[in-house]
Amino acid sequence: MAYLTEREVQEFGFKAVGKGVKVSSNASIYNPELIELGDYSRIDDFCVISGNITFGMHVHIAPFCLVAGGDKGIIMGDFSGLAYGVQVFSQSDDYSGRTLTNPTVTAQFKRERKARVTVGKHVIIGASSVVFPGVNLAEGCSVGAMTLVNKSTKPWGIYSGNPARRIKERKRDLLELETQFLKEHENDSI
Repeated sequence: MAYLTEREVQEFGFKAVGKGVKVSSNASIYNPELIELGDYSRIDDFCVISGNITFGMHVHIAPFCLVAGGDKGIIMGDFSGLAYGVQVFSQSDDYSGRTLTNPTVTAQFKRERKARVTVGKHVIIGASSVVFPGVNLAEGCSVGAMTLVNKSTKPWGIYSGNPARRIKERKRDLLELETQFLKEHENDSI
């Protein structure tokens, strides 16, 4: 995996870039002027990142992810992450057949659902999962692989299935580890 140099990241034209950011040279970035990258965030190979997106600190986007922020946006909290092949959408066409679909059709002939997606602090989304527009993944949630998240979650739950269902509580031990990690790495470049 080859990452852009710090200078190349700066020259890309992102809205904001924190320290220690890594962006793969094989990632496809659209609308960089709308994208904010928090400290030590990382975008890996073959990701497509577009639209209004804010990444917090220590956010990881694994290979082959799609993060489509559109107009309404996607906010990813600190220490959140997407495993391989996750897709997060802030807008979607109307599939009912009442309107035309796809980006080649003008707005008067189609209807889209557009709503902000929020991925809370310490949320991890498992491989090949899909997150729909308007979903708020509350702090500390864990989403199992191949889960369809079409409704907002409650904090510190483990969700799985199609559609996503809360199957149990998630441990909060990582909050103590976060404190230790930040204290140890206060002045480091990771």
